[in-house]
Amino acid sequence: MSSFFFKGILIGLAIAAPVGPIGILCIRKTLQFGRFSGLFSGLGAAVADMIYGIIAAFGFTLVSSFLVEYQLWLRLVGGAFLISWGGKTFFAKPMGNASNITHKTLLNDFISTFFLTITNPLTILSFVAVFSGFGLEKLHNNYAMHLILGIFIGSSLWWLMLSEGIAFFRKKVSRSTMVWINRTAGLMIMGFGLATWIDLAFHYTRSA
Repeated sequence: MSSFFFKGILIGLAIAAPVGPIGILCIRKTLQFGRFSGLFSGLGAAVADMIYGIIAAFGFTLVSSFLVEYQLWLRLVGGAFLISWGGKTFFAKPMGNASNITHKTLLNDFISTFFLTITNPLTILSFVAVFSGFGLEKLHNNYAMHLILGIFIGSSLWWLMLSEGIAFFRKKVSRSTMVWINRTAGLMIMGFGLATWIDLAFHYTRSA
């Protein structure tokens, strides 16, 4: 495996590690339903990161241009989804446990975070910036694939470590504490959604 694989792991970790709405969702899902729910939530983001990494590495100009051109609508939808999900989290009752997890639940966890990540076109700009910083533009196809694989594994490793780390403390969290965790997580997630809309409003006000 080339050095680009290991560079990809570093990029995947760097993109996934900052605490944001996905991290909060992963922590909350792990605390309420167990490590698998948190891990699948993270894997949805990891797959979306991989897709954006493919676009950035192979220079899919048409797709990149589409994402940038329609970023207003994508971010509006993403913000609305965050606000809706935050409200749902705020009022969620801490009744779940690991035995309640089904394939359908895990799939929903995966899809929700995938959608949140893929509707943020700024992610691809982050990849372009990181690629430039590493000097990884215009890679040979084989090296690019090594890089993409590394990005997915790096991102997945982060979500695995996070879900396992949070799961360690799960049994120590009481029902009343979980209520406040849900409320805090819900407010933070709604805050991210509102911040997305406010940022858009300021951007287009300045551009007008």
